[in-house]
Amino acid sequence: MTQSKAKATAREKLRGIWAATLTPFHADLSLDEEGWRRNLRHWYGPLGIRGLFVNGKQGEFGSMTMAERKRTAQIAVEEAAAFKAGVMVSCSDQSMDTVAELAKHAQAIGAGHIVVHTPLLYFGAHSDDTLYEYYRHIAAQVDIGVVLWNQPPDCGYLLKPELCLRLAEIPNVVAIKYSVPRETYAALTRMAGERLIVSTSNEEEWLDNILELGWQVYLCSTPPYLLQTATDRRMHEYTELAFRGEAAQARAVHASLDPVRRALKSTRPPGKAAAHQKYWQELLGQAGGSVRRPLLALTESEKAVTRAAFTATIGAGEKLKETL
Repeated sequence: MTQSKAKATAREKLRGIWAATLTPFHADLSLDEEGWRRNLRHWYGPLGIRGLFVNGKQGEFGSMTMAERKRTAQIAVEEAAAFKAGVMVSCSDQSMDTVAELAKHAQAIGAGHIVVHTPLLYFGAHSDDTLYEYYRHIAAQVDIGVVLWNQPPDCGYLLKPELCLRLAEIPNVVAIKYSVPRETYAALTRMAGERLIVSTSNEEEWLDNILELGWQVYLCSTPPYLLQTATDRRMHEYTELAFRGEAAQARAVHASLDPVRRALKSTRPPGKAAAHQKYWQELLGQAGGSVRRPLLALTESEKAVTRAAFTATIGAGEKLKETL
């Protein structure tokens, strides 16, 4: 693929549900490659997830070596092939050399896209020109699509909609994961038109974003494999209903997931999102595993509360689905 084809390719490939992955580690904190492959096959296969966002913040990239980040990305691409699914590799890092090396590696192994978070900059250096040059330089390293990623609490500033549109002029900048309030990403969506694919990670707003903003991709967080099982794919179902314009039925299916959403939120201890989600994965039969320092593990009492909520909602969900 050439840079000139990146935007058209993204319009075709970045559709439906894409999920951000958690990275499974053994108790000794080594990478659980077997569990990783098993998760990938479950997500791409029974759950029908269209693409995966690998090595993001929820994937604990900050605690991983360069070799580990490359290995997890390579395995994701290998497993995606059998399902004709997509892989977006997060190359985010404070070192631009690291970003560039990971970007080139992602292209070399056959990943379709890379995603790069806005960098942490000091003393007011996050000017429009600095950020433009940052992404221009990174995009120049590869021919595949580059996805912007801005989550203001994590970098300290908003990537303004006007700057997003300027960045969209770079030939292979194709989309943005815009973790901002709805009024901000809605404004960018209306301003961007076909120039930039806009998405955010909030699953609860995904349905309205399809119906009201014409969005084509959920990009992306963990709900696609925490809310669903092989026999209960309600997120997938309401997504497809919305794409077909069947709004009333889509809203009914979407609302039916509220008990599971509440269970996930209410049992998640402050500061332990990764550990909590990994434990929920284990309850679903997926490979969760340990978190790496400095993240904290769940206590036994926190696990007990989560387990009770899981049992009450996932089991009930299987029965509820039969009535929808």
